[in-house]
Amino acid sequence: MSAAAVALLLGGAGVLLGASTAYGAEVSYETECLPPPISGLPPVQGTTTVDVQAPATAKVGDEVEVVWKTVQAASKNPPILDLEENTVKPTGTLTVGGAQTGELAMEGPRENPAIPKDSPMKLSDMKAKLKLTKTGEVTLTPGAYNINVSKPLETDTKCAAKEAVKAAATIKVTEGSTSGGTTSGTTSGTTSGTTSGTTSGTTSGTTSGTTSGTTSGTTSGTTSGTTSGGGDGGDDSFTGKEVQVEYACKTPIGDKTATSPVRIDATKSGGSFALTVKFGKSVMDSPADIPADSVKPSMAVKVGGADKGTVAVEGPTNKEPIKSGAPIEIPDLTGTYKPGASGKSTLTPGVLTVKALGTTTTCTPAKDPGASLELDTTQQPGGASGGTSASGGTGASGSTGTSGSGTSGGLAETGSDDRGGLTALGLIAGTTILLGGAIFTLTPWRKLRGTR
Repeated sequence: MSAAAVALLLGGAGVLLGASTAYGAEVSYETECLPPPISGLPPVQGTTTVDVQAPATAKVGDEVEVVWKTVQAASKNPPILDLEENTVKPTGTLTVGGAQTGELAMEGPRENPAIPKDSPMKLSDMKAKLKLTKTGEVTLTPGAYNINVSKPLETDTKCAAKEAVKAAATIKVTEGSTSGGTTSGTTSGTTSGTTSGTTSGTTSGTTSGTTSGTTSGTTSGTTSGTTSGGGDGGDDSFTGKEVQVEYACKTPIGDKTATSPVRIDATKSGGSFALTVKFGKSVMDSPADIPADSVKPSMAVKVGGADKGTVAVEGPTNKEPIKSGAPIEIPDLTGTYKPGASGKSTLTPGVLTVKALGTTTTCTPAKDPGASLELDTTQQPGGASGGTSASGGTGASGSTGTSGSGTSGGLAETGSDDRGGLTALGLIAGTTILLGGAIFTLTPWRKLRGTR
C-alpha cells in the first residue's frame, strides 16, 4: 500500500471516531467510454458497477472517508498486450446530493495486479474525505471516471454515465458541536494531480468531442525520398538506386499497407561488403509520445543474381523520446554481406521487422521492388549462396552488422539525420496506445479506424 493510501486510512480512522459503521450499496449504470484520441477507436458502450462505502450516520462538522470500489469497469484489457502491475490509476467523481450538494473528487493509487490481455480491468479503490456541513440525509452518487495507464505509454480512457444513476450511499447527518456553516459543494477530494491529462471526470455527462481520432498524418504510400545520386562513390563505395517498396504489414491490430523509398549502399572490405539501408524521407508524425529505447527496426536484405540468400541488417533503438507530432524516422540499418558466389549479385529490400514495447510488426514487400544495388562479387568461404536464414544461418544471413543480432529486429530509432520513417511505424505508436488506454473488449475490433 502506498504512503498516501496509508496516510489517508490513518486520517480516515481519526475522523471516523464516533461515526457509525460504514454503509455501502452497489449500483450499476450504462457508461460510455472514450478511448485515447490517438487510438482512432470509436466510443465504447458498457456497464459500470460501483460499491460506494461511507458512514451510515455522522454529525455536522465531521470529515468522513468515502470509498469508491469498482466492482466492474465497463472494460476489459484488449487482446493485444498484457498490462504490468502497478500501471493503472483510476480517478472519478461522486455527486453529493440531498441536504448538502457538490461534487467529490475521488482518486485511487496506481496499484493493480498484472492484467493479462483480454481479461477484466482491475481498478484500485478510490477514496476521498467529505466535510459534512448540514443536517439531513446526504447522498453519494457515482458518475464519471478516468482510467490512466502509465506504461508503455501514458494514456487516459474517460468514462461517463449515459443514464440517471441511483445514489449508492446515504449518510444521515445530525447536529454536532460545530455548526460548520453552509459551504455547499464540498470539493475536498485528495487529488494529487499526478494523473497527467485527467480532468478527474468532474463532468457527470460525457466529455465527448475529445476523441476526434487525431492520428496525425499517416499518409500511407508517401514517397518523396532523397537520393544522393546513383553510381559508385569511389573504388570501394557503391551507392544504390532508390526503389519504392510497397509493404504489406502484419500488425497486432490487423493488416496494413505502407510505401517507402529505400536505398541500399555498400562499402567493400576485403571480400565482404558493409551494407547500409537508408529509408527516404516520408511524411509520418508520431501520434503519441514514445519513450526512448523502445523502437527498433531490422530487415532481411534479399540477395539475388549470381548469389542467393539474405543479409540481416538492423538499426539502433531511439536514444531520445519521440514527441507527439514529431516525425517518426527509421535510422540507417547496417549489416555485413559475405558473398557466396562470384559474378553479378543484386541486393533488394526485403522483409522489415519493427518491434516496439512488446509488439511486433512484420512488413513484407507486396511485389518485387527491383534491385537497389548490383555488385561484382567473389565467392568467400561461408558466403551467402544458398543461405536461407536471416538470423545466424549459413551464408550472408550469418554475418550481421552493427549489433550482431540478425533480423531479431527490435524497433526503430527515430532520430537519424533527415531521413523519414516508414508509414507503418505509425501502427506501432497506435498499437501501444490501444493497450495503454486499457480499451475495451466490447470494442468491435473490425471497425478499427483507417489504415494508419
